Amino acid sequence: MRSVCPRHPSSTSHDRIRMTDDMFLMTDDTFLDDVAERLAALPAVHAVALGGSRAQGTHTPESDWDLALYYRGGFDPAALRAVGWEGEVSELGEWGGGVFNGGAWLTIDGRRVDVHYRDLEVVEHELAESRRGRFHWEPLMFHLAGIPSYLVVAELALNQVLRGTLPRPEYPAALREAAPPAWRGRAALTLRYASAAYVGRGQATEVAGAVATAALQTAHAVLAARGEWVTNEKRLLQRADLRAIDTIVAGLRPEPTALAEAIAAAEALFEAAG
Repeated sequence: MRSVCPRHPSSTSHDRIRMTDDMFLMTDDTFLDDVAERLAALPAVHAVALGGSRAQGTHTPESDWDLALYYRGGFDPAALRAVGWEGEVSELGEWGGGVFNGGAWLTIDGRRVDVHYRDLEVVEHELAESRRGRFHWEPLMFHLAGIPSYLVVAELALNQVLRGTLPRPEYPAALREAAPPAWRGRAALTLRYASAAYVGRGQATEVAGAVATAALQTAHAVLAARGEWVTNEKRLLQRADLRAIDTIVAGLRPEPTALAEAIAAAEALFEAAG
């Protein structure tokens, strides 16, 4: 449950209540400036950036605050923990390792804040790789299709730098050529495996999972072909004009013939996409 800022006990003076509220409640701008300053002061931190919907102007008042903490060398999460903010602070690599190597879920001044660790050496490597049209795939919790290693490059392009300096890359032409066939290949293999392993057994749940995963893989291909950065899956199907997959998934039945027809329909939708 989202926490609420404390309020002063009731007073006979209305002005006193308003003044007391102002003492406890920061404006969004003041809040963001204060948090960024504290994060930037941590040892080994070189830059802090605002990401997610708030950086892209698509947020609502209830949206979380996503902050990326860019460090070089030996960042110690204990330094972040010592700031004293309420919440959970992970160790490096605790979120699976790879480019997405940890962070924190915090509540600060009544606001939900996610902090993501970003190793600058890793980020710079993936930036160079993306410019050569190279990337790799990584699993990540809450992402059905996993993530491309160029996700950290997308963040550089889309995030709002609050402290320090970071590059602002364009979408590399080489990546626009290399990423779409790689993602489409993954989608085709996902559906092929589902056809071979699940359809004949009438396993609708497994087919549903495969179709959903393949849809998101195809969406990555569509957006890469357009040269549009992706940082998460929340609006990926909408952006790729693939929401018609919902009708296919909704019509699944635990019968081999129906499942085979659903996979064929998904393949036709993906082939036409983009």
